[in-house]
Amino acid sequence: MAVTSQDAVEQLSVLLDQADEPLKHTFQNMHQGYPTATLVRFLNAREWNVAKAHKMLVDCLNWRTENHIDDILTKPIIPSELYRGVRDSQLVGLCGYSKEGLPVFAIGAGLSTFDKASVNYYVQSHIQINEYRDRVILPAATKKYQRYIGTCIKVLDMTGLKLSALGHIKLLTLIATLDDLNYPEKTQTYYVVNAPYVFSACWKVVKPLLQERTRRKVQVLQGCGRDELLKVMDYNSLPHFCRKEPYKIPASHEYCYSSDHSFHQELYNYMKQQALGLECAQLLIHRSSRADTPGADTDRPKLVKAK
Repeated sequence: MAVTSQDAVEQLSVLLDQADEPLKHTFQNMHQGYPTATLVRFLNAREWNVAKAHKMLVDCLNWRTENHIDDILTKPIIPSELYRGVRDSQLVGLCGYSKEGLPVFAIGAGLSTFDKASVNYYVQSHIQINEYRDRVILPAATKKYQRYIGTCIKVLDMTGLKLSALGHIKLLTLIATLDDLNYPEKTQTYYVVNAPYVFSACWKVVKPLLQERTRRKVQVLQGCGRDELLKVMDYNSLPHFCRKEPYKIPASHEYCYSSDHSFHQELYNYMKQQALGLECAQLLIHRSSRADTPGADTDRPKLVKAK
């Protein structure tokens, strides 16, 4: 890292030390043991302008505390039927890893309908996948490949895209803005595949809504993009829509969008376990506070006597 870059990181770190404790706490959940790499992400997002990067980071930390993002993985979407509806209409899944160890996410941009739940549930689901990626998937990849891995690759399938998809522009803009402001520099490359002729018209509308740094990461590949993608990932990590075999939807447990796929099963079970752990912790705190309160058990002998 150049000296000027190192100075910028140190300056941003000093400014962050002046933040309130709640902001410092949520920053720990963000960096997962890699604070410098996290500071670099925000500096990159603001062209290494320390003042702008500091404002962006503080705004992000405030967003996290105000919206209880640290606890969002303790709030699975329930009932399970509603969660399945979200998964069936917001098509996204983990399909493998690149040759460098980066997680590869497949996104069915053309076939996502966003018509099975309210906007809030789709935003909640998106944030939960982001947080699970950052707290579980990326740390596991870092451990497996024995080097820091802090970004992912996204492959966007435009199969089935229609001009009517612009009806979802508000939701898509909300999600894109949320990522740009609060999860900057987490995606290395966006690969667009299977783009129909209407893609150009849709892209003209969407492109101005994205940050310049995000636009530079978008690569539109010819056809299904198989040959280009095989340069960065093995065949087994290719999304099903990037293979040259006749297009067909795999079995549910192999279909990375499906709630039955191992990624979504592990994510949902993880959230249920986190929710149960939080509930047990709150119960213990409640019992402890009652035990420490004078007279808290004054009614117990009466109950025994009544029996």
